[in-house]
Amino acid sequence: MRFDILTIFPSFFESPLKCGVLGKAIERGIVRVGVHDIRGYTSDRHRTTDDYPYGGGEGMVMKVEPIFRAVEKVKEEVTREGLRPWVILLTPQGQPLRQEKVIELANRDHLALICGRYEGVDERVRELVVDEEISIGDYILSGGEAAALVVVDAVSRLVRGVLGCGRSPLEESFSTGLLEYPHYTRPRVFMGLEVPEVLLSGNHGEIARWRRYQALKRTYERRPDLLEKASLSEEDLRMLEEIKKDREDKDGHP
Repeated sequence: MRFDILTIFPSFFESPLKCGVLGKAIERGIVRVGVHDIRGYTSDRHRTTDDYPYGGGEGMVMKVEPIFRAVEKVKEEVTREGLRPWVILLTPQGQPLRQEKVIELANRDHLALICGRYEGVDERVRELVVDEEISIGDYILSGGEAAALVVVDAVSRLVRGVLGCGRSPLEESFSTGLLEYPHYTRPRVFMGLEVPEVLLSGNHGEIARWRRYQALKRTYERRPDLLEKASLSEEDLRMLEEIKKDREDKDGHP
């Protein structure tokens, strides 16, 4: 999997790309991440990447020429490798990044990520080079760099060979449409709080059922909206009714 990040702050990525699972994946060559300084594609001696907006208004707008040149250069390199370039603009106006989208992106062999700054990018960037616009949430960041890291990290986890356990990405929150069940490790008791007995029983069937119940319970309590789209079995629906009844009893409802 190849990523290319286009930014005016390439140093932003120096440390994050060397850490943890992502850093190891890059070191092993499973994931490749190129960081490109948009300033290197300017044509004036001041390396200008922004200008005042036509029509007036506050702030500056990122210029179309250097971004266009940078994207075209990346696409040329990627195409020579036999990969299919896919260009993403990180912007609050994009579609929300959810796990379904992450899975879709992980099925591509290349992603180019444009990191906007200031008031945004010249609209002609969208018209000429962008295949897709993505937002990581309904809030404003100083630039697209943090969002680009989120995309690279989330997508890389689904690339074969990146995680040590093959089932890990399949069991995490959102991958099944539910939040993940609680986890425990040693010590067995801490500050009077004990690990649930079922996890120590060795009964894998009961453990699996407990974990599913807890995932449903946690989703119902924290993100009930996810249940509307989750794929639930008859057993799931029975457990969910049990969870709802237990909550009503605790709240004192009839």
